[in-house]
Amino acid sequence: MRLSRQRLNRTLLRRQHLLERTDATPEQMCRHLVGLQAQESLPPYLSLQARLRSFDPYDLTRALEAPTLVRLLTLRGTIHLLTPEDALALRPWTQPVLDKVLRHHAPADPARVRTAVADVLADGPVGQRELSAAIGEALPDLPSGDRAVIARGLVPLVQLPPRGTWKGPGGLVYEHAERWLGRPLTEPDVEDVVRRYLAAYGPASAADVTTWSGVTRLGPVLVAMDLERHEDETGKVLYDVPGGALEEEDAPAPVRLLGTYDNLWLSHSARDRVTDPANRTKWMGPNGGVAMTVFVDGWLEGLWRVVDDRVEVIELFRDLTVRERAELDDEIARVEGLLAR
Repeated sequence: MRLSRQRLNRTLLRRQHLLERTDATPEQMCRHLVGLQAQESLPPYLSLQARLRSFDPYDLTRALEAPTLVRLLTLRGTIHLLTPEDALALRPWTQPVLDKVLRHHAPADPARVRTAVADVLADGPVGQRELSAAIGEALPDLPSGDRAVIARGLVPLVQLPPRGTWKGPGGLVYEHAERWLGRPLTEPDVEDVVRRYLAAYGPASAADVTTWSGVTRLGPVLVAMDLERHEDETGKVLYDVPGGALEEEDAPAPVRLLGTYDNLWLSHSARDRVTDPANRTKWMGPNGGVAMTVFVDGWLEGLWRVVDDRVEVIELFRDLTVRERAELDDEIARVEGLLAR
């Protein structure tokens, strides 16, 4: 079946639970999305607020403390909020991605780094400064700015709470994932990961799965799987889970306020499922996103920021209809209710 860009937009929004909020726990939503983008502390809370009918930010804090969710460097070489099972499987799968990222930093003997990390963690979790100092003692020629980056790239180090908790302190404290979760890293079932990606982000191409994960050479994996095939407007093959529901083009898409980064627009190669290049340029600065995002009728149409726990709309890219303005006001009130917690 050939799918229009509008139908792919609505299907993605449906599978992301952004057409209608759903009843789920933070853990269930993170599992459905196969990890939640969490490079910054606030966006995961906004992502869950936008998708869940009822969301208490302290439920996420309790999940990090339990731990039934963890913050770990994995997909695309960025921090994600993951269930323990996904953290332990996705980290080995994405390790080649992290190894590639480390090529942009000063060279270091991986074995010596791992030994230094094991030694400094022998008595329990450590802060970033202590971790960096331990790496510096083992590799004194390694620039200080690269030490912790290389350590967390080579070793699966979980960011412990209070990092990522609701309005908690932001200091970094690390522990080895296996020790924190009480179980070992596992061999990932790649086909299962791909199926789960397609269920939450599909229909999609092999290039889309690579953009989402950073992992390459996935074309043969998708070809060998029992998947449905569609095409986009250009004729590119898109894969999907058997029986995957396709949303209608005219399905209503209410206004949503999302963070600076969200799985919604970081998970496809063209990055055009929910935005056009001109509007994405307005969001994208030289070093990443410049502000949080306003989605209207399913598309990126504005930027916002938090000022004194209030929503300040910086810019709207087009005039809104009366209905869209009312939806935006309702969504602002909902997010300000979250920020006031």
